[in-house]
Amino acid sequence: MSIEQKRVGTVDVMAPAGPIVDEDAEELIALMAEKLSTANPRFVLNMEKVPYIDSRGIEGLVETSDSLMSRGSRLRLAGTSATCREALELTGQSRKVDYFDSLQDAVRSFL
Repeated sequence: MSIEQKRVGTVDVMAPAGPIVDEDAEELIALMAEKLSTANPRFVLNMEKVPYIDSRGIEGLVETSDSLMSRGSRLRLAGTSATCREALELTGQSRKVDYFDSLQDAVRSFL
């Protein structure tokens, strides 16, 4: 899995490409932790190229979401596939993230 990173205005966008599983999940979790270490983390995960996510990937999203929620924010996911969304719903974690159909909508949600 590769993770493309870019900045859109004041928002960091991370776009993993490939399944979020095992070591790849750990790489994404470490990247999100790096973003969380800033004073005012503002980031979006663009999930358009993620076909599925395993339990470690879900745990990482939940940990990140919990950290953001404790700061009064929420984890924003853009372009989430039905499979990934279903995995979050089946584990009862879907309520901890905000879903957006497009990256543009997710970035705009910070305004």
